[in-house]
Amino acid sequence: MNQAILPEGWAQPKGYTNGVIATGSSHIYVGGQIGWNAQAEFESDDFLDQVRMTLENVKAVLTAAEAGPEHMVRMTWYIVSRDEYVNNLRPLGKIYREVMGAHYPPMSVVQVVALVEARAKVEIEVTACK
Repeated sequence: MNQAILPEGWAQPKGYTNGVIATGSSHIYVGGQIGWNAQAEFESDDFLDQVRMTLENVKAVLTAAEAGPEHMVRMTWYIVSRDEYVNNLRPLGKIYREVMGAHYPPMSVVQVVALVEARAKVEIEVTACK
């Protein structure tokens, strides 16, 4: 399985890992998932609803590859509003744990001007190794 890296003397990060040693022979690259359903239709314009759906979409792709959240070695989140993200950290964490469990890979969050799908508020890419 993958091993988290925590340099000596560093504080334990919350909600992510600083680095990971990935093991396994299969690499899975999950393209940017957004908060729409399996029919490519948005059910909500709410940021938290879209985060939940986006994470469920990531998990579905991992499942289709016979993997799970525990195999993730990297996440990149693209968000259109830093304020919406920062002001919702507690509910974001709750949603994350409900969908992905207690596995926290290295993660980056980047605010972007817009995403290709105009209604999308978040897009997440994942790399996994199993």
